[in-house]
Amino acid sequence: MKKILILNGPNLNFLGIREPGIYGSDTMDDCLSKLQEHFQGVTLEAFQSNSEGGLIDRLQATIADGTEGVVFNAGAYTHTSLALADCIRSLRVPVVEVHISNVYAREEIRHRSLIAPACKGVISGFGLGSYRLAVEALLMEA
Repeated sequence: MKKILILNGPNLNFLGIREPGIYGSDTMDDCLSKLQEHFQGVTLEAFQSNSEGGLIDRLQATIADGTEGVVFNAGAYTHTSLALADCIRSLRVPVVEVHISNVYAREEIRHRSLIAPACKGVISGFGLGSYRLAVEALLMEA
């Protein structure tokens, strides 16, 4: 596996600012730098959108752009979006759902993921390390 998309949903552009007690003080750029250093030889492309439609458009683009796996933190859309779940089901590439926090230690609404049944697996609660674990899982699939 040579090309992996790191896809982030709403409010994840505020990492490092938003609720540091839950999400930490590192930014997504910090996370991406560490991932690229750890996974040399793998192209990691990052995309973030606060819009559900923007996320669907980017997922659909994987069909033709050579992406071989997706690490996807859909943020709050995880718990509300049938449209994202339907899109993931239509893809030819594996998708791993990730969460920075342990969603099961938070509000009950966060305990249910609508996209998880469409994903290869779910990683939750390891901070930004959840992204590293997801990339490793995808590389094991290759």
